[in-house]
Amino acid sequence: MEILVLDGQPLTLAEIEAVALDGCAVAIAPAALARVAASRELIEEILAEGQTVYGVNTGFGKLADVRIPPGNLAQLQTNLVRSHAAGVGQPLSEAESRAMLLLRANVLAKGLSGCRPALVELLVALLNAGVHPVIPEKGSVGASGDLAPLAHLALVAIGEGEAFLKGERMAGGEALRRAGVQPLALAAKEGLALLNGTQAMTAVGALAVARGLRVAKLADLAGAMSLEALMGTPAAFDPRIHEARPHAGQIAAAAHLVRLMEGSEIREAHREHDSRVQDAYCLRCMPQVHGAVWDVLGHVRGVLEIEAGSATDNPLVFPKDSSKTQEHEVLSGGNFHGAPLAYAFDYAAIAMTDLASMTERRIDRLLNPDINEGLPAFLSPDAGLSSGFMMAQIVAAALINECQVLAHPSSTGNIPTSGGKEDHVSMGMTGAVKLRQIVEDAERIVAIELMCAAQGVEFRRPLRPSREIERAHAAVRAVVPRLDQDRVLAPDIEALAAAVRAGAFDAWAE
Repeated sequence: MEILVLDGQPLTLAEIEAVALDGCAVAIAPAALARVAASRELIEEILAEGQTVYGVNTGFGKLADVRIPPGNLAQLQTNLVRSHAAGVGQPLSEAESRAMLLLRANVLAKGLSGCRPALVELLVALLNAGVHPVIPEKGSVGASGDLAPLAHLALVAIGEGEAFLKGERMAGGEALRRAGVQPLALAAKEGLALLNGTQAMTAVGALAVARGLRVAKLADLAGAMSLEALMGTPAAFDPRIHEARPHAGQIAAAAHLVRLMEGSEIREAHREHDSRVQDAYCLRCMPQVHGAVWDVLGHVRGVLEIEAGSATDNPLVFPKDSSKTQEHEVLSGGNFHGAPLAYAFDYAAIAMTDLASMTERRIDRLLNPDINEGLPAFLSPDAGLSSGFMMAQIVAAALINECQVLAHPSSTGNIPTSGGKEDHVSMGMTGAVKLRQIVEDAERIVAIELMCAAQGVEFRRPLRPSREIERAHAAVRAVVPRLDQDRVLAPDIEALAAAVRAGAFDAWAE
């Protein structure tokens, strides 16, 4: 993708990743700029007529009944940005900051926010110049949207706050100066147009779900390699079984596992003399569990892609539309409420935690000499003198426990804010940040399984696994060497997790 043109449309996870991770350039469709200009004209009319409209010439939240004099409207918007920039904690990654800029620009491009075209163009200019606002990850309750994170983004737009430029953290005004981008003095309604919305949780959640989808599909590869090492049977993946319970993800996962294991010498060597009727659940039920996770993440992806093209600020500005016999109007509502995303993130967190849990059970099965089908204890060539991968399973267990704690839903929590005016909030940003950590842990756990399964397959030589597993084994070995004697495993785990994250195994993910 050379350039992504925004017109307020839904954005796919692939498009968000292209801009956030790969630096894809962004432009705004001329028709979108025309819509933005039309909505701004309505705001100017309202101001000229002296009407009172929330967020245009009133205070905010509990202070909505306070009328602001015309001469103070610009200061009102600047005050709003400064006062709401109260986030704390570590900054979001530059990729997450880029995703926020992209999503906010796309929302404004819908032409329902009442801002000037120059504001949308400024956000796109920041993206294309590589100016990434420093945005603390904590401080949003997810309604009225992600106020604190978006305020830190808005600070840079007005030449304040902090930003990263070429990896260097500096004052926002200095970053704009070096990038040749002019800050904008906010006009009426524009501070609110920048702050009201769900773009922080959408950005963090979208990038996490994209990573989660990769992990979920790689779990098939890791599981298939483990099954080969454990001399298990793919009989449970027979399509007739799954057509009898036709969940889409389950059918797809079973077919994927069958493809991965076609032509295995290991399987053929024990087909006729296998005394086991069934494998353990962590092997036999991979289609049912992995496929269900695919279905969950597919649903969450759909929620995110709808949200990426949704107007989520307040109030919304609807210019006159002759095609719909619609008169112009400014309407206050609640599209900033993050409930759809908050529920989705909790759902995804539960699914990813269970996927990681099943993965850890296969790791244990590869290492435990009581159940690993004749493989050396802990896959060590010299068990006793060497501990092999004993600690790898312990690390996986620790990561699983963290996932289990983080999988507790945040969307069921509520603390009223803004003097009780905002009395029910989504906690969606908390859900997005938790999900990101769960996915990161799952990447490491899948990496541990790949590392152990690759070692297990080698103990079945001279028998060879399927061609796809053999190729995947070579890809593992390109990152981490065989464990012939004890060594420090931490760098191996992190290197393999980084390879998973970077897409080194994507050839086997579809």
